[in-house]
Amino acid sequence: MEVFLTIIFFTIFWAAVAKYGPILFTKQPHDDLVRCIFLLTAVVCWLFWLCCYLAQLNPLLGPKLNGNTIRIIASSWGNPIKEG
Repeated sequence: MEVFLTIIFFTIFWAAVAKYGPILFTKQPHDDLVRCIFLLTAVVCWLFWLCCYLAQLNPLLGPKLNGNTIRIIASSWGNPIKEG
């Protein structure tokens, strides 16, 4: 549930940057350019954040442990592995 709340929060944040960012620079000679820059910045930053966040949820590579290390960790966690 917290994953969805985090994604929704940052989506709303970057949508606010895209929508209300150009208001800070009104009455400029290049209003359309400023609006485009804020929109593209918000979209790219949101997309970059989303890719990094989702990549951490399901990593493709995990730690490489040998059998002895796994047995030591399992034993220290109170879940020894039976030889066999």
